[in-house]
Amino acid sequence: MAKITLSPLLNDIRGQAGDYVFRRLPTGDVIMSKKPDMSKVKWSKAQKEQRRRFKEAVAYAKGAMAEPKVRAKYEKRAAKENKRPYDLAISDYFKGRASK
Repeated sequence: MAKITLSPLLNDIRGQAGDYVFRRLPTGDVIMSKKPDMSKVKWSKAQKEQRRRFKEAVAYAKGAMAEPKVRAKYEKRAAKENKRPYDLAISDYFKGRASK
């Protein structure tokens, strides 16, 4: 995996260029990796179920971040735990702590 240091002229790079993907990590680092070829992957039933559950967790987290009172609760917790509020919301969903 390549590590990229951006010059002051180029503040941000993300997305894909050809077969390569550029991502900014939560730490602020930018990585470049080869785009995976997933065309021949056959997902198992357990993988499909986990992907469905994660889709629900993301929907919960997006809704929680859109609600000012709930977002404030997660931001307060995130500051204490040194994590991102969105990640905490996803974690709460999987741990059954999410209000439905």
